[in-house]
Amino acid sequence: MQSLSEFLEEHPNLRFVFTGGKGGVGKTVSAAVLAYHFARQGKRTLLASLNPVHSLSSLFGQDLSGGQVRPVQGVDNLFAIEVNTEDAVQRYRDSVSTRIREFLRYADIPVDARPFIDIAMTNPAFEESAMFDKMTDMMLMQSGEYDRIVFDTAAVANAVRLIGLSKIYGLWLGRLIESRKEALSLRVQLSFRKEKVMEEVRQDPMMADLIGMNDRFERVKGLLVDPETTAFFFVTLPLSLPISVVKRFIEMVRAYDIPVGGVIVNEVITRDALGEEPDEYLRNKFAEQGSYLQTIQADLGPLVRTYLPLYPREVVGLEAVDRVAEDMFRPSQDLAAELPA
Repeated sequence: MQSLSEFLEEHPNLRFVFTGGKGGVGKTVSAAVLAYHFARQGKRTLLASLNPVHSLSSLFGQDLSGGQVRPVQGVDNLFAIEVNTEDAVQRYRDSVSTRIREFLRYADIPVDARPFIDIAMTNPAFEESAMFDKMTDMMLMQSGEYDRIVFDTAAVANAVRLIGLSKIYGLWLGRLIESRKEALSLRVQLSFRKEKVMEEVRQDPMMADLIGMNDRFERVKGLLVDPETTAFFFVTLPLSLPISVVKRFIEMVRAYDIPVGGVIVNEVITRDALGEEPDEYLRNKFAEQGSYLQTIQADLGPLVRTYLPLYPREVVGLEAVDRVAEDMFRPSQDLAAELPA
């Protein structure tokens, strides 16, 4: 297997790193350790939580809440933000509301905009759209300030919808631009003072706004699908359900052309952890784990980058993060040698 260290060495220009997987598998810890590793290498790094239920503050044992970028105390070059979902949704709501009103005004449609705005707000993916918009802002506007941005995404369903929006968003924008072109063309054809109307068309603020949105989207899309720039790491436990979710998730992400960085296998029970006289529960869990590790090797083997042991205590605080980093980037993954062939 190609280790995580080897993968990162082969991708020196990596700028955007995502972690995802089923809930409760260790996505936040993995994202935090990756960001910690980059920062320790001297890379100015931003760790961003897009998860509606943040846990970076608890993980680092310091207040990182409030939706503002804050330095992580005790680690040079590391900054973190727990994106405030309510603020992101409100800003996106204001933006969408303004655009709908402008669309109706410039299209000379004399109707009340509020019902259209209400329909847009009740879209079941509205929150994901808002978070995608926020993620886009961070990738385009803050990438100049940081060498690496590590995104801790929400549970698998939200993350897929978040990433999937990159494709749907483009289709939607393309259709809007074509519709506006058709409307403006028809206006020129029907006008008596074509030169005056054409000048108005050239200065059409709605078309300028749509083209601006499309340019912004194309820039983000280019970054998201570039394997030299972006990598998505999946986190799983050696258990049936998380493995199934990761396999399905990888297929979904590949369908959107997002580069897969690899798989992190978390909470592996080591032989050392068993001790000389393990109790029945631990013996059974160790035996059960063996078959799931074989499944991982068979189905995801080439993508596995690292194995992390099951720690006796919750990973909380810088000392614990540092310990996980040592295991995650250990040159010789001793743990892998214990795994089924």
